[in-house]
Amino acid sequence: MTSSSPRPPSPLAPEIAARLKRSADGLLPAIAQQYDTGEVLMLGWMDDEALHRTLTTGRCTYWSRSRREYWVKGDTSGHFQWVKSVALDCDADTVLVKVDQVGAACHTGARTCFDADVLLAHGGDGAGADTPAADQ
Repeated sequence: MTSSSPRPPSPLAPEIAARLKRSADGLLPAIAQQYDTGEVLMLGWMDDEALHRTLTTGRCTYWSRSRREYWVKGDTSGHFQWVKSVALDCDADTVLVKVDQVGAACHTGARTCFDADVLLAHGGDGAGADTPAADQ
């Protein structure tokens, strides 16, 4: 993913690639969500190639920023993510992948990456009420 090691262009469909708003390092955040319950499972990163592989193989492929390589969820853990649908958000800068998660989604062995460090458990008591939606 660095300019010193360029990769050949991805076979991602040009009409999709043209719409994407990537970070400076060419990545998009990819949210994995359980397709039938809506449970948010994890966040990974995709470049054009990872998105292409996800769209064409039916399995989630991510780019590891630390290892600097592609990884397919489940190849080493057995905790597969079978793709049900893929959508872009309204700004085309985030991907939502609805999956059928088999086993744990988190590398810690937890079902989801978002259940261990809860910062606010029950909103609705007026917290954040002064923050206009337009400030997003």
